[in-house]
Amino acid sequence: MPHNQYWLCGFSFNCPSPRPFPSMGMETNATTNWRRHTPSRHSLPIEGEGWGEGPLFYIMFSFQELTDKVNEYIESNPYKQEPQGLYEPINYILSLGGKRVRPVLMLMAYNMYKDDIETILGNAIAIETYHNFTLLHDDLMDKSDLRRGNQTVHKKWDENTAILSGDAMLILAYKLFAASTNNELQGVMQHAQKTFIDATLAVCDGQQYDMEFEKRNNVTEAEYMEMIRLKTSVLLAGALKIGAQLANAPERDSDLLYNFGEKIGLAFQLQDDILDVYGDTKVFQKKLGADIVDNKKTFLLIKALERAEGKDKEELLNWISGTNFDPEEKISAVKAIYDKVNIKEITDECINQLFAEAISSLNDVNVAEDKKAVLHEFANKLLKRKY
Repeated sequence: MPHNQYWLCGFSFNCPSPRPFPSMGMETNATTNWRRHTPSRHSLPIEGEGWGEGPLFYIMFSFQELTDKVNEYIESNPYKQEPQGLYEPINYILSLGGKRVRPVLMLMAYNMYKDDIETILGNAIAIETYHNFTLLHDDLMDKSDLRRGNQTVHKKWDENTAILSGDAMLILAYKLFAASTNNELQGVMQHAQKTFIDATLAVCDGQQYDMEFEKRNNVTEAEYMEMIRLKTSVLLAGALKIGAQLANAPERDSDLLYNFGEKIGLAFQLQDDILDVYGDTKVFQKKLGADIVDNKKTFLLIKALERAEGKDKEELLNWISGTNFDPEEKISAVKAIYDKVNIKEITDECINQLFAEAISSLNDVNVAEDKKAVLHEFANKLLKRKY
């Protein structure tokens, strides 16, 4: 077969036939998705044989770069269908931003094995659409007025609109996830779809337990950890596993990434519990002590009820059962009991243990350490977050 010489980003190479990249207009090796381009700090050099005269580079994207891609996709692909009254609230809640952690984690896991991340952007947006559906309905159930500093959907429109637009978001999420027409994904989509369905149903299970816990004062630590695993962790873990599955990663790697996400998700929720009481008001984006005022069954409250004795426990139970109280006085009194029985230190210790277990799973993933660097960085930032 005749070979022609091509130039790309300053490198010359011989190739039997030019093949355009699925995106970005680059040339690709016929058997891999390695790319020749001017190296950046996210590019890993790869030794190759017989395919050109310059080094091969595998593109690793940063968390911020992936976040930008997710936001750009959402902004440029709004749900435009009629009737407008159904879809405008959907576009509205998606436009309010957020950390975009779940879609980015999916892309990060995929990027450990392949760098043509545009291939699964639709799948990543599907999980973000689902996540925002849960927020829309959570706001309605909690009767919240604000979401990320803006009116919630049921306040900006009405409750019926929030219910119906939320229902549509759920369907759109599944539709978008299943809509991939890329031939390379067809062989792995069945496994990824099962992970997506299992994770999204688990969130509903967790929400139901959370609602039931509001009426109980005997919630155990084990029950609470299972509730937050279902409500928070499983979707994070599922996002990572789906990314690996869509990249056709080994099953063991997919399971290890799931375990990593599950432990990180648990640590994330326990951090939220701490920040609600001990956060810095200058950086924490909501009023401190809300969980105490609402008698929310958090890890802190459950451990305090377990450890407090005598008058301290009696006082804590009185605050929980009381209906007429000054919110600031209640926050101060309950926090004093937390301090007395070392609740913050106990929770921090649990977070550190979960973090260590998460990192152990990540370390066992069978890819080069350079390809795990972005996930390590993400985990470390999560551990140190202040809001």
